[in-house]
Amino acid sequence: MTIEASVYRGIIGQFATGVTVITTGVDGWLHGMTANAVTSVSLDPLLLLVCVDKEAHTHDHLSRAGAFTVSILAEDQQDLSRTFATSNKPEEGRLQGVGYRIGENGAPIIDGCLAAIQCEVTERTDGGDHTIFFGRVLDATAERDAPPLLFYQGKYRKLG
Repeated sequence: MTIEASVYRGIIGQFATGVTVITTGVDGWLHGMTANAVTSVSLDPLLLLVCVDKEAHTHDHLSRAGAFTVSILAEDQQDLSRTFATSNKPEEGRLQGVGYRIGENGAPIIDGCLAAIQCEVTERTDGGDHTIFFGRVLDATAERDAPPLLFYQGKYRKLG
């Protein structure tokens, strides 16, 4: 049995996810991308994974940097999510005018996010057209209390 990729995409879209921005810094350049393929893997050791399209601009930078931060977005950060979801070439070395601070792992933490999880890459695994990056959690902080930004059936959604 085989299933068309477009059919699968519609089916997997039934799974509601949070929205994040994955950031990294390498050679003085900062990079970021929107991602919802983020999963907690283990509590002992603390591990998290992100799946990154091999064609994404951030992919090669993340591979070289060896560290990343997951900034979990709030409901009022939908425009920010769209900024980092574009397939256009990003501004070199900048985060497109977005406010941030640099975490201890060298990757930016997006201002106003709900939470930030700083990781160092411990393993990479081929995942078809994506690479699965496993990260050891170095630090995790709750940044503010607000409703999360959600994605469901190809659209941004709100709780309730």
